[in-house]
Amino acid sequence: MGHLNGRTDDAVRGRRVVVVGGGISGLATAALLARDGATVTLLEARSELGGRAGQWHHGGFQFDTGPSWYLMPEVFDHFFRLLGTSAAEELDLVRLDPSYRVFFEGDPEPFDLPADGAREALLALDPPSSSRLEAYLDSAAETYRIATERFLYATFASLRPFLDRDLVRRLPRLARLLGEPLDRFIARHTTDDRVRRILGYPAVFLGTSPSAAPSMYHLMSHLDVTQGVLYPRGGFGTVIDAVACLAERNGAKLLTGQRVNRITVADGAVTGVEVTDLTGHSRQLEADVVVSTADLHVTEHALIEPEHRSHGDRWWKRRDPGPGAVLALLGVRGELPQLAHHSLFFASDWQQGFDAIFGDRRAAPGPASLYVCRPSATDDVAPPGHENLFVLVPVPADTGIGAGGIDGAGDARVESVVDDAIAQIADRTGTPDLAERVVVRRTIGPADFERDLGAWRGGALGPGHTLRQSAMFRGRNASSRVDGLLYAGATTIPGIGLPMCLISAELVVKRLRGDTSGGPLPEAR
Repeated sequence: MGHLNGRTDDAVRGRRVVVVGGGISGLATAALLARDGATVTLLEARSELGGRAGQWHHGGFQFDTGPSWYLMPEVFDHFFRLLGTSAAEELDLVRLDPSYRVFFEGDPEPFDLPADGAREALLALDPPSSSRLEAYLDSAAETYRIATERFLYATFASLRPFLDRDLVRRLPRLARLLGEPLDRFIARHTTDDRVRRILGYPAVFLGTSPSAAPSMYHLMSHLDVTQGVLYPRGGFGTVIDAVACLAERNGAKLLTGQRVNRITVADGAVTGVEVTDLTGHSRQLEADVVVSTADLHVTEHALIEPEHRSHGDRWWKRRDPGPGAVLALLGVRGELPQLAHHSLFFASDWQQGFDAIFGDRRAAPGPASLYVCRPSATDDVAPPGHENLFVLVPVPADTGIGAGGIDGAGDARVESVVDDAIAQIADRTGTPDLAERVVVRRTIGPADFERDLGAWRGGALGPGHTLRQSAMFRGRNASSRVDGLLYAGATTIPGIGLPMCLISAELVVKRLRGDTSGGPLPEAR
């Protein structure tokens, strides 16, 4: 299989690879394997690439329909360098200032986290706790460094990378961070409710709540407070376009309108896939390796036979699909300078919202804490004199909440959640006529995530990063039953989000090479 820590193409060159799914993890996997000399065919069931990171154009507006935060820039930089280029060459990145704005229910003035001096601005919210907050942010930076160097790029196929002296020395601290919930860890560093929420909200981006996320994930505060937040001009579709272009440039075939019906197996190894095109024509495509970037539940329950599944019903019953979401894509007449590029709206009953989403009696929270993206603050994505808003309301992963639609045509519960969100934004920003100014409205609900993206139980992000679904406890990226069947994407290691999906593609390469190292692949000079 080649050397553990050096580049080798021998395990990949000449192999026939089929990649299932054209989201960012599938495209990145196709690019890296094609670069290493594999014959790669990517099959995407929908008519466009991008998966969750899609775009929608309507009435002169351009909407991103999924990811909207460009975090962990070094992960993007590393991926592009593996392919002989750079993020600076492929993308037009803008540093946002403020990084984001927070509206606290009951507070007359929002809080801005500035691009420069973010740490000082956060400390100023709770001066008596400044020394403890300094320690928190220093710990976040150190934990992030350890994670990126030792864990995020690990396939966990071997324990050897975790047995070196330096890491063993840190294990007691890392064990404490895994064992203590994030909210409790935050509470030991600040008594200010505003700061607690700013530090705890990244748990939502991890698909869980501050009370269920291990405190290891306090490293997330290093990303926005220390590193800052970037935005790719043209929207996140430009990231998809760049990765797709690199895949094709390296020889991968990217085919849309091709639905994979079954992954075929013989004598314990993959033989290819059965695929149907938009005309209804079916064919068998032979392969030595199949990389499924579909939701792992879809792969195991729809694409392979029961005897080939790595996980039984008991395993799935213990899984947490993460939160669902109701999304609203709104074109608004007139300007909304009260909103930053990224704005967070925190309800006063913080815990009630998480209980509604993740508790035993799940329901759409009300009033909800929500997220609003206004890319028209930074980019030309709306007609002159208009604004583009992307609104995300976390809800339970429950397809019964329904599907969305255009101009209010979605299911009643979805449209009601959006109506409430618009009213909340209007109230908190002093824009009483906001609803009347909406000229384009499209809603998306959990049922859409299940139908269009194959998301298990309508989850918006992927399995939440609880302790039992983090690191080596997350779904592995290789089948335990079928040789040549690998996985990438948000439902496997290392986790959810665009950077994690890029890393998951790299982990496929490491699996095929037999590389069990814990760090990223070496870059070409």
